[in-house]
Amino acid sequence: MKEIKIYDTTLRDGSQGEGISFSVMDKIKIAKKLDEFGVHYIEGGWPGSNPKDMEFFKLAKKIKFKHSELVAFGSTRRPKISPTEDENLAALIKSGVSSVAIFGKTWDMHVTDVLRVSLHENLKMINDTIAFLKSKNLYVFYDAEHFFDGYLRNKDYTLETLRSAVSAGCDAVVLCDTNGGMLTHELGTIVRAIFSECSTVALGIHTHNDSGLAVANTLAAVDGGAGIVQGTINGYGERCGNADLCGIIPNLQLKLGYKCVSESKLKELTEVSRYVSEISNMKPQDNQPFTGRSAFAHKGGVHINAVMKNPVSYEHIAPEKVGNHRRILISELSGKTSIILRAKEMEMDLTKDDPKTKKILRLIQSMENRGYHFEAADGSFKLLMKNALKKYKPFFTLEGFKVSIEKREDDTLISEAIIKLNVNKKEEHTAAVGDGPINALDNALRKALARFYPALSKMHLSDFKVRVLDEKAGTAAKVRVLIQSEDEDSSWGTVGVSENIIEASWQALVDSVEYKLLKDKVR
Repeated sequence: MKEIKIYDTTLRDGSQGEGISFSVMDKIKIAKKLDEFGVHYIEGGWPGSNPKDMEFFKLAKKIKFKHSELVAFGSTRRPKISPTEDENLAALIKSGVSSVAIFGKTWDMHVTDVLRVSLHENLKMINDTIAFLKSKNLYVFYDAEHFFDGYLRNKDYTLETLRSAVSAGCDAVVLCDTNGGMLTHELGTIVRAIFSECSTVALGIHTHNDSGLAVANTLAAVDGGAGIVQGTINGYGERCGNADLCGIIPNLQLKLGYKCVSESKLKELTEVSRYVSEISNMKPQDNQPFTGRSAFAHKGGVHINAVMKNPVSYEHIAPEKVGNHRRILISELSGKTSIILRAKEMEMDLTKDDPKTKKILRLIQSMENRGYHFEAADGSFKLLMKNALKKYKPFFTLEGFKVSIEKREDDTLISEAIIKLNVNKKEEHTAAVGDGPINALDNALRKALARFYPALSKMHLSDFKVRVLDEKAGTAAKVRVLIQSEDEDSSWGTVGVSENIIEASWQALVDSVEYKLLKDKVR
């Protein structure tokens, strides 16, 4: 298997994505994770541009990377000075890395209109910078910024910039689709032409996703001879993002026969994707290829029936190869097969002809028609199944609750809930306050159950979502409340629907607590 070198730029290009702001320690954590995963190069940032990146490289010197080479990023020297006088180049050397990436202008319009120097001076800036860095015994990547745009408009000058970099001794030339506008067939043709032009150095590719083609363009570049692939985890980056390594790596390795990381590490791809999204404080994309929560989720009854007979029927790879897993979704579309499969998970035997299966399907269809949604509410679905099969006894019953909100003179809002429950034939009457009415109700429920079920102290709500189902009905509209709960070893979703948000929330709250108690009892 031919090896493709993976060059990750999440810490620099990825950090330029809207909504992302890494601390120094965030960058250290991600760098360690990428090294553990086995990428070949980690671009840590631009040490000459800001104190945070300088601090990162200072701390990174103390890390013993097992698989990855740390790379510092910078630009060619400034116009009309020597490299020895350039503070940015001095910062690259001071960073302590053995590999650097230098970007230079290859599109003549950028040289004359943006950089505002002569075409000849730009060539000298490229050559002088690389020659200077090579004299310091550094491995040098030359990132040809806006290469494809420049090539299409002034091919001769663009090629001159590459020759200037190569003649100065750079180790790798990286062709950049900086604006992300290239079509795949055009890009592939150009890379094949450049491959012979840069035969003495390694060839890399760097694409952006402005046309939705970053992954496809990267694969086309590899097909054209590129041996180094730049990208970011989850495709994070400026504007529409960079090429997503979570899509590139499995496509190269599982479908095109290249080696990027070890087979065992490829199985950690989904974990890496979710780890970086967590550190980045970005919501994971459920529909992300390969690593998304919905990547191997099946909802339609025909699909579910087929995939259980032969997964290849509706899955392009086995989810386990990238550390993901198959999910069978429950809805009015899913049919009897999904119900039977979920029953098996719960150690209950059902068949297609069993009247109970038909009963549960009709119940689900009826409830979803009223606004319930069980795809993200596995806890509520399992309780529904147990109830329908008469295999479940509630852990408590409600005798009543009251929720009040008081606004005081100083604009302080006080939310209080009073609740009366019957637990094991014992009445429990208590009250609690909270940040809002739902939080107060949650606190009162837990307080009432605490002495009966102390394990509830290890459970907490991790997410709360409200969706209006028919906005045209105004304040009389039904709402659906989805609650995500978790304890020390798992998480689960529950759902409630009502025209009253308090009632919908109560339904979801009760299910979340009941599911926790049921789970502990089964265990």
